[in-house]
Amino acid sequence: MSFGRYSFNSQKELVNYLVAMHIVKNEVVAKALAAVDRANFTPYEPYEDSPQPTQSGQTISAPHMHAFALEHLAQQLTNGKKAMDVGCGSGYLSAAMARMNPNLKVFGYDTYPNLVSLSQANIRKGDADLLTNNRVVLSVGDGWKGLPDEAPFDAIHVGAAASSIPPALLEQLKVGGRMIVPVGPEGSYQTLIQVDRISDIGTRDEMYKITKLMDVAYVPLVKQKASEKTEKISGKTAEKMTEEDVKPSSSAEKVVEK
Repeated sequence: MSFGRYSFNSQKELVNYLVAMHIVKNEVVAKALAAVDRANFTPYEPYEDSPQPTQSGQTISAPHMHAFALEHLAQQLTNGKKAMDVGCGSGYLSAAMARMNPNLKVFGYDTYPNLVSLSQANIRKGDADLLTNNRVVLSVGDGWKGLPDEAPFDAIHVGAAASSIPPALLEQLKVGGRMIVPVGPEGSYQTLIQVDRISDIGTRDEMYKITKLMDVAYVPLVKQKASEKTEKISGKTAEKMTEEDVKPSSSAEKVVEK
């Protein structure tokens, strides 16, 4: 999967491009992306298919990465479901996730209070109803700890790279739920991982199915307590689990996100 820096004049043109490139295949995903205008989330080149700076100096991911995430989470972003967006950043994906279904609730959070404030301000520009109706709830939190008081979640998206799959996020994933998370070292390519929870009992392999999707490059997921890396999951540490299951594939496709 490779992409050029294609630029368009509107959100509609951008989404049409993503559909034409077969990045977006699901009609619900296309409608959700079309409903949330990227111009409300970055003042620079909102309709270019590349990462862009935000008002805070951080980066909003490229449209094709947002589309890719929604495509892989589409079955979990349906009526009555609950989603968590870890590292909400500009707020774009939290809003787009909520637009997947009118009865879906999204909990977005970020380690940095200024980014949570930015997300709120951006969403208010064109999607204020998501906040007033509590369809999107934003807060400050530790990227590695999740939101245990709101768990379990049907869908979890992690917008920053973890050195290993955060144990708390695994625990907060509902049976039948799916998580998309980049895993790997800072300053190098990481692997975008899909985690499906298939059971709440048994061994690690019986509870979680891990699929490698592609190579990516994300900023690091902020971690406050290094000891959390070795928290036990079914008698096996999460650190050991990711050493075995999360190694960049030589055939993985490279998509740079900074």
